[in-house]
Amino acid sequence: INTITSDNGKEFAQHQEISSALEIDFFFANPYSPWERGANENLNGLIRQYIPKSSSFDEITPEKIIEIQEKLNNRPRKRFNFETPNFMFNQKVAFIT
Repeated sequence: INTITSDNGKEFAQHQEISSALEIDFFFANPYSPWERGANENLNGLIRQYIPKSSSFDEITPEKIIEIQEKLNNRPRKRFNFETPNFMFNQKVAFIT
């Protein structure tokens, strides 16, 4: 079963539309409970390997963001049985089409 678990930010104000469009259950994590969003917290840690927490995003170019995105999306993950996120995404897309 697929679900989305987000934090309680205002960027998810339209969660009902997202849930309906994707036909997926949408849950909110409890405040101050990062363990309820484990995959998200893990990805944040991976991003911090490239962009330290004290960094200013004014100094990071769009090209650098794309470079980091490519590296992370092609990095094997334990949660995907050591496949990459790109591989897993392409498996889902191939199954749907």
